[in-house]
Amino acid sequence: MQGNYFGYITTNPRKTVLYTGVTNNLTVRLQQHYQNRGNPETFAGKYYCYKLVYYERYSNATMAIEREKEIKDLSREAKEALIREANPDWAFLVVTD
Repeated sequence: MQGNYFGYITTNPRKTVLYTGVTNNLTVRLQQHYQNRGNPETFAGKYYCYKLVYYERYSNATMAIEREKEIKDLSREAKEALIREANPDWAFLVVTD
């Protein structure tokens, strides 16, 4: 499957919780996370993880999914290091697909 796929990390406004996901439309997915904030039925919603701090782009869905799994298996410290490498100030990113 060829296309535009993203592995990403979002956080809550206080930057205390991290959520890792994968999608083929990052803009729409971030809107969904925002609309879902406060929803106790999902992890990202329950912890208000709608602020994008890191993402990687892939042309292959399988690669994006495998990378998401790798990132999910990282320690909190390793995830923070990954974010700092690409986004040293942990700025809330805006995506233009």
